[in-house]
Amino acid sequence: MFTLSRRMAISVILPLATGFFPVAAIAQDPSQMPPQPVTVVTLHAQDVALTTTLPGRVTASAEAEVRPQVNGIVTERLFEEGSRVKVGDPLFRIDATTYEAAVAQAEAAVAQARAQAEAARREAERVGALRDRRVASESTTDNAIAARDSAEAAVKVAEAQLQTARIELERTTIRAELDGEIGLAQTSQGALVTASQPTPLAVIRKLDPVHVDVTQSAAELIRFRREMAAQGAEGQLDRKVTLRLADGTEYGHEGRLTAAEPYVNETTGVVTLRLSFANPEGILLPGMYVQAVVQQATARNVILAPQEGVTRDRRGQPIALVVDADNAVEQRQLTILQDMGNSWIVSEGLNDGDRIIVEGLQKIGPGMTVAPEERQAAAPEAAQDGAAQDAEPAAEAGAEGAGEQPAPEAGAADQPTEPPADQPAAEDAGAETATEAGAEQPAN
Repeated sequence: MFTLSRRMAISVILPLATGFFPVAAIAQDPSQMPPQPVTVVTLHAQDVALTTTLPGRVTASAEAEVRPQVNGIVTERLFEEGSRVKVGDPLFRIDATTYEAAVAQAEAAVAQARAQAEAARREAERVGALRDRRVASESTTDNAIAARDSAEAAVKVAEAQLQTARIELERTTIRAELDGEIGLAQTSQGALVTASQPTPLAVIRKLDPVHVDVTQSAAELIRFRREMAAQGAEGQLDRKVTLRLADGTEYGHEGRLTAAEPYVNETTGVVTLRLSFANPEGILLPGMYVQAVVQQATARNVILAPQEGVTRDRRGQPIALVVDADNAVEQRQLTILQDMGNSWIVSEGLNDGDRIIVEGLQKIGPGMTVAPEERQAAAPEAAQDGAAQDAEPAAEAGAEGAGEQPAPEAGAADQPTEPPADQPAAEDAGAETATEAGAEQPAN
């Protein structure tokens, strides 16, 4: 009986208590909420150079493979590996004993041919004198003249053989045929080398300037040439090419487009473009992987929109939220040409003077009224470091103060709050359990 009366009393008191605090059960009206603060960036139209990034490899502007032109044993290497050489500098020396003997033999052959030619000339003169006196016949005269001419030709043959022998003797000293940097020697002293062997003795490369061979798809090349034709001579002037190295840094010298291969690879569908860069410091080496940033065209009156202010809808289309003159949020669909650093190059969807929202996007939607605040320029690093150092002691002091704050007064605890929807049910269940426990205790 006692338990039943306690339950009836609780069922009557709880609804009455709930009726005294109706505000806690009603959510705040969204129309009465203050405008949500957001951070905006005011956009301005400008002309931007459109670029494309093409992968490529560095190649030497000139390359010469050093190979022997005569046979023999290498007796000496005359250069330092990795050094700079000039045209005519001796690089290797081959045993010249055999070729010196060949030169001596050729010189003797020349002397013999000259002596025979002199004898034939005198014989022809004597026969000619006898013919004038009608002593020698015409046939004898013709034979003497032919022998003289043949002896003179033999002299020229002997002289040519002597020149060949001297050239081969000179080739026993292998010289540089190109100004540039010479690599590692591929042979050593005592090695046997042969004329025109497939393996070079060393390689000389000209590294200033250097070439960068990049590949571009045929479709992009067609679009590039159409844009050049549309812009005319003005669009073709001052076309810059920059280089991004393998470590992500920018190369310090600008280059230029020098040639394009008039051929499209059937397998890959790309065209090879050749760029030229100055390399006075020797940073660029053949075979190095780089990325060439080629200026292709100039976009007129476009917007540079911060990337943090551009999102994607369900269809993957780029959109942005802007604040209009009445501080209302408006959604725009964008047409993006390409990226540029931490911004998007937008050709359609944004206008000069628009305020794009870059912070607070998660708490707003189209049509909502917001309180826009212009984003400030980034402070210098030194000022940021000083502010961070000052903020650390303040944060520590605030944490200590928060730990020492007194407990709230009883009156503050009685203020109405907005409880969860299932809290009254839990309180009823707790009250009934306590009542039953209290009622059953005397019985025990």
